[in-house]
Amino acid sequence: MHRVRSIRLAAAAAASALLMLTGVGHATAERESVDWSSAMRHLRAAAADNPAALAAVDRLIASNQQLAMQKAALPAQPFQIPAQSDIGRGGGPGVYGSGIALGVDGFRLGFFGGPGTIAPNQTGAKMEVVWYNLSNGRSATDLLYEHNDVPVDTTIRTRVLDTGPGMVVAAVYGSLWHRWSVPVSEANPDGFQYQLGTISIPSFGAVYN
Repeated sequence: MHRVRSIRLAAAAAASALLMLTGVGHATAERESVDWSSAMRHLRAAAADNPAALAAVDRLIASNQQLAMQKAALPAQPFQIPAQSDIGRGGGPGVYGSGIALGVDGFRLGFFGGPGTIAPNQTGAKMEVVWYNLSNGRSATDLLYEHNDVPVDTTIRTRVLDTGPGMVVAAVYGSLWHRWSVPVSEANPDGFQYQLGTISIPSFGAVYN
């Protein structure tokens, strides 16, 4: 039963990524602005006890990016500001991927992007998200760890989160292993090339639960 739910969640995530890339999405309401200063102040406070999270939020603040909120409906809401990393999408430093909110089997936060696919073994990497609910003041830092090694699963995700209803601001940061198929060789005995991506500027979003 758990496997079926996971595959369903993965399929929804893959569909949302495709919708984002093609510019087609769920029904949306009028665009809203988010108070960047207030959101960053709350997110920084939520990260205060986690040095890695705090450093990531400070890098995001220093980047001085602003977002225009567009209300969307679950089950999938990509973050408005993509992440930057040392490997980008495989062609050198640059745009890397995006955070995403998912609501198929409960509200989760995740990430998709980078070169190739997400490697099933994440030893030595650690991807996290710090979030704050602007509507009720709840906050936390959570690990992104759930991923199924199947073609439809394009994301790595948190556990189900109890953020409560309302607008949630979140930043995804850390590192992630990717892999893609290459000819089997002494250097690549399993037929895969692996690369570690490290986020320099987090993916940031304001999403509705």
